[in-house]
Amino acid sequence: MPDNLALRMRPKTIDQVIGQKHLVGKGKIIRRMVEANMLSSMILYGPPGIGKTSIASAIAGTTKFAFRTFNATVDTKKRLQEIAEEAKFSGGLVLMLDEIHRLDKTKQDFLLPLLENGNIIMIGATTENPFFSVTPAIRSRVQIFELEPLSNEDIKKAIQTAVEDKERGFDFQVKLDDDALDFIATATNGDLRSAFNSLGLAVMSTHPDENGLRHITLDTVENSLQRSYITMDKDGDGHYDVLSALQKSIRGSDVNASLHYAARLIEAGDLPSLARRLTVIAYEDIGLANPEAQIHTVTALDAAQKIGFPEARILIANVVIDLALSPKSNSAYTAMDAALADLRKSGHLPIPRHLRDGHYAGSKELGNAQEYKYPHAYPEKWVDQQYLPDKLKGASYFTANETGKYERALAITQENIKKLKEQKALSDKASK
Repeated sequence: MPDNLALRMRPKTIDQVIGQKHLVGKGKIIRRMVEANMLSSMILYGPPGIGKTSIASAIAGTTKFAFRTFNATVDTKKRLQEIAEEAKFSGGLVLMLDEIHRLDKTKQDFLLPLLENGNIIMIGATTENPFFSVTPAIRSRVQIFELEPLSNEDIKKAIQTAVEDKERGFDFQVKLDDDALDFIATATNGDLRSAFNSLGLAVMSTHPDENGLRHITLDTVENSLQRSYITMDKDGDGHYDVLSALQKSIRGSDVNASLHYAARLIEAGDLPSLARRLTVIAYEDIGLANPEAQIHTVTALDAAQKIGFPEARILIANVVIDLALSPKSNSAYTAMDAALADLRKSGHLPIPRHLRDGHYAGSKELGNAQEYKYPHAYPEKWVDQQYLPDKLKGASYFTANETGKYERALAITQENIKKLKEQKALSDKASK
């Protein structure tokens, strides 16, 4: 039996693919292509270890095509020519082309007619966005699919299958403790190949007991991964305590404590929780005081989730420091909560008729939109008219905090509108 567990566990059919249900689930595009035997070349992109090669292998296994691999970085054009010859005489094959974004021009020129005549069903794999990294000539001849990160539950399911499957997994008895399973799933950060490698090393380096059982404990996998376990049970208090401490440290502008708690989550490999919480913090605690920090946060975290750990820690460090040292404001968050509280108290009140839709037949007869004043038609781009329902007329939810340059500008705008209203009220009173 080969020592490489990840290789042994590579799926032979579509049904054995872990995750990626948006592509291989019932009624989804890749499964439909396979079931209809109407395969076309494609590019799969996403982080390492989430199933690009697995899907290619499963397509080949399900359709009974020959399966060959080619790495654009290390394999030669001669190897590509040999694969092309085989495809010609075998009636076609599936070619897994790894690192497709690194394919040089001579190999591209050779490959293009093979994609055209259908002798080779190419499945390109890349961690880079192909819309930026793959040449238009190849992109125009393939379907492009983005793979989603595997969840901890996906990883656990795959590991348990390896432990239980005597044919593809281990042909001897293995007992894997629950906390050891949780640790492998969390510490490998959605990389199934890494999870299999970690499990394989832990199992093969463990001596069997007198009954031939290999018992894999938390200590075993800690030693195999050379990392310590940090309790990050997503349903437990410890997980939420760390996230709470991170948010409160950023809110309190303590950059060192913020980095400490972020480091705990990074060490545990919990990128999804980090990304969610930092995004919330950017809008809840920094808010209108520094809207640029929100753009920076969303952009950086989107990139972090694409590249994964360990490199993602660099992007997270930038986000954490930026948020911790940004001016703070919760004015938008508290304003929305106040509006929601009024809504829940008063219910759905009638909208003033001049604000209602006036574009449909019969709206004019109902009096809808007839007295609406268009603000752009007035010198100040503002005109005094009622917007809130009658019962809430005069309600005030938003009060700007002047903790940042942007929100100070909002406060000035808000004050100017207040003055215009006062002037209008005085003018109306004088005219009576």
